[in-house]
Amino acid sequence: MPLLRRLRHQVAKSPVRAPLVWIRHQSLRSSDVFFASYPRSGSTWLRFLLYDSLLGESSGFSSVNQAIPDVKLHKAGLPLMPGGGRLIKTHEVYHPEYRKAVYLVRDPRDVALSEYAYQTALGLVDLDLDQYLRKFATQGVNPFASWRNHVDSWLSAPLSHEQLLILRFEDLRQDPLKTVVQIAQFLGLSADEARIHGAIANNTVERMRAKEKETPQRASARGRFIRSGTAGGWHVSLNQAQVQLFREHVGPALVRMGYPLAVQAAEVVTA
Repeated sequence: MPLLRRLRHQVAKSPVRAPLVWIRHQSLRSSDVFFASYPRSGSTWLRFLLYDSLLGESSGFSSVNQAIPDVKLHKAGLPLMPGGGRLIKTHEVYHPEYRKAVYLVRDPRDVALSEYAYQTALGLVDLDLDQYLRKFATQGVNPFASWRNHVDSWLSAPLSHEQLLILRFEDLRQDPLKTVVQIAQFLGLSADEARIHGAIANNTVERMRAKEKETPQRASARGRFIRSGTAGGWHVSLNQAQVQLFREHVGPALVRMGYPLAVQAAEVVTA
């Protein structure tokens, strides 16, 4: 199984994937709204929060994946939006078919560490951390381009502020109520703060891990799909050379999203 999984992973990063991506983007509706992010950026937690907040029900992996599905399974999505539109998750770079979207960005240094742990649990990695981080920063380590190219594709998308809402995972972690209210308003939906408070309480890291235990995910057998969900863990996990690697290769994108280029002493102490 690990060998087959690794083979599939390599094929998914090759040009063979292009026709499959095209097929997955057929039958979309102009009223559909997309929740876009690079992998390991917090989109699972955000979808769980939105499910509880919008539907008033307790979320689980099966129910969330059905209500707010991945783009490859969008035909089964529920019409949650006015006009029959669906909420659809995507990790793809920007596509012209995406006419309205919420784009969630997370500091790439935290993303890289989370992706490394995730891919290691799946048996997809045969690189040490230094090698992996260099590949992450320069080429990309999954089928969804490099983090820099992914972010650039979305930040350069020909969409207005009414069509594209850009959020940072770090802001979501700091004030989930404010962020979910902002998303609801962007979607043209009512924001029930009591529901949102309940959603936040029902989707703590501990509750999310319990839900994963009830419905194991791909990485569950050898690790956890739901990890710590921290913001800024890279401050104490990366050495100076590794931090410099990101500064060199993704520095402009870091600045564009308001992330620091280097570790500050106070951040190391308090992280």
